Amino acid sequence: MSKTDNTKGYETKTINWYPGHMAKAKKMMQESIKLIDVVVEILDARIPLSSKNPDIDELAKGKYRVLLLNKSDMADEKKTAIWKKYYEDKGFFVSIVNSKTGAGVKATTEVIQKACQEKIERDRKKGILARPLRAMIAGIPNSGKSTFINSFAGKACTKTGNKPGVTIGKQWIRINKNVELLDTPGILWPKFEDQKIGLHIAFIGSINDDILYPEDMALELIKILMKDYPLVLKERYDIDVTTVSTDKNGSSDADISGENEKALAILEMIGQKRGCLKKGAEIDLLKASKILIDDFRTQKLGRITLEMPE
Repeated sequence: MSKTDNTKGYETKTINWYPGHMAKAKKMMQESIKLIDVVVEILDARIPLSSKNPDIDELAKGKYRVLLLNKSDMADEKKTAIWKKYYEDKGFFVSIVNSKTGAGVKATTEVIQKACQEKIERDRKKGILARPLRAMIAGIPNSGKSTFINSFAGKACTKTGNKPGVTIGKQWIRINKNVELLDTPGILWPKFEDQKIGLHIAFIGSINDDILYPEDMALELIKILMKDYPLVLKERYDIDVTTVSTDKNGSSDADISGENEKALAILEMIGQKRGCLKKGAEIDLLKASKILIDDFRTQKLGRITLEMPE
């Protein structure tokens, strides 16, 4: 992300979020793709676009594709349905799941089989009836991939030996007689073309908070809430966005205008209402920002989807 001046005295530092282990994980996936029939990518239903790794599209060329909209309980239900149709219209097989409760998880076998129907039929004509489909499971960090695998596999979760890949540290997991999964580490990609994508990924905790400025994240989140979920601010913090004034005795910088200025005013009000004060009654924007972000991540703001298809 480039530097911006969203709040008084704060600048967004450039994010260094692509460590060496992710590059190694991507290389491992590239080496393994020849063993795979279908790539199953787990997306966070709150950010179905931002959590979709463009590197996976390149990696999975020529393979069947399944997308799982995970953490559906935390996302706006109507908007999740729109995203499902959006990706289906692009040729993906899509399923809505909640890995924590198991909702929709077991049906993944059926979705994988539908995606691979052409291969299944081809094998059948060759007399191959008992070969399980091999699926690579992929997703960005904190998309719920491990929780999904544990829920999907259940007590049947076992490593399967005598397979290419096992000897070089990859883990094959037998789900049932029809499907085997190749687990992969969560990876991001080297460059965000849109700064908002980076912020969205940061909101769900996929980037280390230590390399971010919470104030910038909070302001972006407030702008989304003002536009799409204004009642959330009223219900959680007793802030009516229609009555927020940005003329607060110079508390907002003169060069910050419009939407950013109003978002900053709301952040100051959240800080005031939550007792985030420094000496001299100055509002602690950092503390207020962390409260807002934590409220989003712990679903205290309700079911929120941060983006929609254009």
